[in-house]
Amino acid sequence: MAGEVQDQNWPLPKFYFSVQLGDDNTVSFQEVTGLESETQPIEYRHGNSPVFAPLKMPGLQKVGNVTLRKGIFVTDSKLWNWYNEIKLNTIKRRTVVINLLDETGTPKMVWTLNNAWPTKITGTDLKSEGNEVAVEAVDIAYETLTVAAT
Repeated sequence: MAGEVQDQNWPLPKFYFSVQLGDDNTVSFQEVTGLESETQPIEYRHGNSPVFAPLKMPGLQKVGNVTLRKGIFVTDSKLWNWYNEIKLNTIKRRTVVINLLDETGTPKMVWTLNNAWPTKITGTDLKSEGNEVAVEAVDIAYETLTVAAT
């Protein structure tokens, strides 16, 4: 319409992001899934409550595992090396930082996974007739999730 003014507030695209695996080195991934947090409800009903239904209160928070997928490069074994550090309860836990970037490369949303460690690593499937890129995946467990807008 004539005279309509477009504001400059746009949602961020989800394809421009970076991941740091506990050190200051950024690792390029093609996909990050599982950034979620849930609060489990506690149901309680006092014995002489006139309402014949339980109250619901917030309880413990629960986080799921995050899955990271990336292409396999010949000289890059960083994920396998981290996974191979697992010994009976002696894994080196790390802080994983996932940044959603704007068009200038500045972080606008930051997800921080505290005390993270790999629970599963999956190599690529192999097909003699395929022409896709070889992709590996790692599942990361963590204790707490912090989300910040910058």
